[in-house]
Amino acid sequence: MAAKRRSVVLVGRPNVGKSTLFNRMTGSRRAIVAPVAGTTRDALTRPVEWSGTTFDLFDTGGLFGASEDPLHELVVEQGQRAIRGADLLVMLVDGREGLVSGDERIASELRQTGRPVLVAINKTDDKRARASATDFFEFGFDAVIEISAEHGDGVAELLDEIVKRIGIRDSGSGIRRGEEPQEKSQLPNPESSQETRVAIVGRPNVGKSSLVNRLLREERVLVSDMPGTTRDAIDVPLLWHRRRFRIVDTAGMRRPGRVGSGGKAGPGKVEYVSVALAKEAIADADVVALLIDAYQGATDQDAAIGGEVDRAGRGIVIVANKWDLVKTQERNFAKTFDDNLRFKMRFLDYAPILHISALTGERAPKVIETIDAIAAARRTRIPTPVLNKWVEQITAANPPVSPGRKHVRILYAAQIGVAPPSFVFFTNVATSFHFSYERFLVNQLREKFGFVGSPIRVQVRRRKK
Repeated sequence: MAAKRRSVVLVGRPNVGKSTLFNRMTGSRRAIVAPVAGTTRDALTRPVEWSGTTFDLFDTGGLFGASEDPLHELVVEQGQRAIRGADLLVMLVDGREGLVSGDERIASELRQTGRPVLVAINKTDDKRARASATDFFEFGFDAVIEISAEHGDGVAELLDEIVKRIGIRDSGSGIRRGEEPQEKSQLPNPESSQETRVAIVGRPNVGKSSLVNRLLREERVLVSDMPGTTRDAIDVPLLWHRRRFRIVDTAGMRRPGRVGSGGKAGPGKVEYVSVALAKEAIADADVVALLIDAYQGATDQDAAIGGEVDRAGRGIVIVANKWDLVKTQERNFAKTFDDNLRFKMRFLDYAPILHISALTGERAPKVIETIDAIAAARRTRIPTPVLNKWVEQITAANPPVSPGRKHVRILYAAQIGVAPPSFVFFTNVATSFHFSYERFLVNQLREKFGFVGSPIRVQVRRRKK
């Protein structure tokens, strides 16, 4: 197996700029930035590559200081778990505020961990911060670096110091100096080089984080009965049967009218950005797992989220969670449940339905197995001769409906894309099919070639003379 990447953890008081620095160093916008203490809850992690060295960067929630967040104890527990596993701690302080008692307490606790610590003084683009920078040398840590996370000043120097502390790897080899090269048999399987991105989406409190933890077999993301626990889009890697996945746990998506406005700072803005990140996760995903509360059944909002996935052209599996609460119902309950769900989401008739319990683990392994099958189906390409032979058979038995006097014939077809599978049908006169015939073609494509869990796109063009 490949050596585990070194981990670097950002710690500090709330609102000193940890999430801004995390986004700057990772080149992403994964962490929500808002002037609200306690915005970050889950320990976000993303890989960072600098000077030939790759390491995992963790952004922890506000572990220190008073908090009104009802989930603060869970945030602290998860953050401390990240600190215990760190190879290096970066203590971020606010240069504008100068040295305060909270910073001294954090420094004292970090010393007790026995881990190496760097101090990064943030917001030093402000003259007031530069004047107080020398105060932080009192902590006695080896390196104190002045930065501005918002503008990027000093971040390169901070990365240089991090790389120096955690050990340099030979560029491109992924091997730290002093380490022995891996045996050939230990190298990753070529088929695992393609990573499948999976977004776990749904309404608040349907069990998304519980499912992520179940798939990962660890308490990676926070779980509570309070709706809105997850804020950032948390993405974590998963290796299953030598294939690589990146699982993204998203915030619960409420109806637009219920989501707070993004126009001003506060909890409403945090939720607004959380939902925007969830939608972004859908757009970036290969496959989406849409979680539904089996006890409540499918709702209009579930259908709205499913519609967004379908329009984005992503693969989808519908996961009815909390099945342990309903499996004692009458014998035909599962069939009735699925029929009602299909009626509510008729446009997702191609999506598999799974009944699971993330809490007990019942049938949870089936989720990643189904996701893998959908990801493979989305990338399937049909050879043109095979496709056109199928077209001949289908149109001989069921020719297209003619919109006018002239008879419409499909002359030939070709697959023009994958993920989602996309086909173009060339005809003698028509530039579109009746919706019922287009639906017929899509259904026949599925019956013949599969494409489980993936939307199919169809174009019609008139052949040029």
